Amino acid sequence: MSDRIIMRTGEALVAGGPPGTAAEPEVVIGELDGPVGTAIATLTGDQVKGHTKVFAILNTDVQVRPVTLMVSKVTVDNSRYTNIFMGTVQAAIANGVLDAVRAGDIPKEKANDLGIIVSVWLNPMVSDLEDLDHKVLFEIHRKAMAQAIHKAMHNEPSIDWLLEHQEEITHKYYQMGLEGKI
Repeated sequence: MSDRIIMRTGEALVAGGPPGTAAEPEVVIGELDGPVGTAIATLTGDQVKGHTKVFAILNTDVQVRPVTLMVSKVTVDNSRYTNIFMGTVQAAIANGVLDAVRAGDIPKEKANDLGIIVSVWLNPMVSDLEDLDHKVLFEIHRKAMAQAIHKAMHNEPSIDWLLEHQEEITHKYYQMGLEGKI
């Protein structure tokens, strides 16, 4: 890994929990004095109704490092969804970032120099689930965030792996379309 991290990207999908708990974060990681820092500053100031951008925090008044800006992939349109997104999921994302630092995927000495933008998937159905298991939701989003960062920082999958496996992999929803399921 070079000393300077201009921009890395990664994604992960973690499912397997109860309905509505799957996580699919997409991350962009880079130096704050480069394009990622500019994007974080721009996005923070460019708030849009239904797509508020917030920093990942462990709890109110405890922002995670590297600074991590969360952007919802879903239009946030009710208070229950907002509270789950800006509570359970926000804390999970923050913990996933720290897990990635602890694992060495993000160099600890760069924690104040890097920024992360994460596009967060939280299934809208969580608003309607009366028995939502917040612990499971938290653990799945935490794990997915750490995995997305790992993949970004290690350039995974590699171009060699992609070229070798290209014909073996079919997008899930494309396959479902082929099978007449969507």
